[in-house]
This record gives sequence, C-alpha cells and structure tokens, in this order.
Amino acid sequence: MLLVLWDVDGTLVDSAGHGRYAFEEAYRAVVGRSPQRVEYAGRTDHQIALSMLGDERDHLPRVLEQLATALDGRREAMRDEGRAYPGVPEVLEALHGRDDVVQSLLTGNIEVNAALKVSAFGLERWLDFEVGAYGSDPHEARSDLVAVARERAAAKYGETTGAVLVGDTLLDVLAAHEAGARAVAVATGFAELDALRASKPEALLADLSDTVAAVRAIIG
Repeated sequence: MLLVLWDVDGTLVDSAGHGRYAFEEAYRAVVGRSPQRVEYAGRTDHQIALSMLGDERDHLPRVLEQLATALDGRREAMRDEGRAYPGVPEVLEALHGRDDVVQSLLTGNIEVNAALKVSAFGLERWLDFEVGAYGSDPHEARSDLVAVARERAAAKYGETTGAVLVGDTLLDVLAAHEAGARAVAVATGFAELDALRASKPEALLADLSDTVAAVRAIIG
C-alpha cells in the first residue's frame, strides 16, 4: 500500500486568501490587535501562530481554537472565490480507484480547517482524513508529520510500501526527504518552477492537468 500525502494550500486548492484572513481574525479576537506580518507558505499553523504571538505564546491554544471558528465563518466566501487547481479532482479520483494507494493530507492546517478547505471544493470523497497529519498535531517540524501519517496508515491498513508527499513549496520537498519519503513538487502555488527543480524532488510537475502524467509521477 502506497501512502500519498497531499499538501492543501497551493497544491490542491486556492482558498483565495481566506486562510490568512481567518488567522488575522483569530489573532485579533484573542490578542486585541492586528498581528505582525509573518511567512505562511509551507509552515504549520502552530508555527505561524507562534511567530505572530512572539513572547505571548500562552495565547496559542485560544488562537488555534479561534482559527477554526474564523475559517468556518468564511466557508461560503472561500467556496465562491477560491477553487481546486486544474486536474486535481481527476488525479485524486484516478488514484482512489487503485487498490494499492491510500490518499490523505499532510498539511500545516489544523485538521478541522484542512477538512473544511478540501470539502469546500468536493475533494473529501477521495481522501482518508484519519491517516493524515496536520498542524494541530503536536509536532512543529513538517518532516515529523510524515512519520505521524505513516504510523496512522500502518495502524489502519497494515504495513505500507512507502510514502509520497505532493506539495508546492521547497519546505514540502525538504520535509519529504528528511522523512525518507518521495517528493513530488507541483508549481501551482508558492514556489517558482526553477526553485522547485533546484530542491531536487523525485518528480516535478507544472500542474496536475495531465492526469496520466501526474499519476505516473506520484506512483513512481
């Protein structure tokens, strides 16, 4: 059984900025002021919240709780303004039809928000959320989340033959390699094609519009 782990933002969906807006709302609701500018791409919600909070990290649990509430309030706007990237539904469906593949998420989003984002665009039917790993798991390093997902998949499905992380940032590629997984980089999100190529993923795609090529790259 091959475990295919999908990043969410920039890989599967474009949430039209509502993830960032929800973070800013959550911070204001808890701390009472606007946050400083921080880097979002490739980082877990846990890391992003800590960067915003600085020395006020005692607020972390409440910020993450408010983050779920804030994004839920933006569900309809995200559905109207965002999108699944070209080819995503077709690739997910094709992989779902294979007996030797299980698909889930490996994302910096907290679990409830990851599920909300993919469900907003009808992608949840092809994913097993139970064996994913999320920004709400107690690990800061993205590479540690790969091990979490592998353990969950092994507990549910038995021994897996390997893991593939599909993502759009250099940090996704790095996390895969640090965890001993294959990396498939997709240039639909937050990193340029040449930068992704320099990070040396096992496969590199401009996008997922060619279903056959995408499945071949992911299966290896």
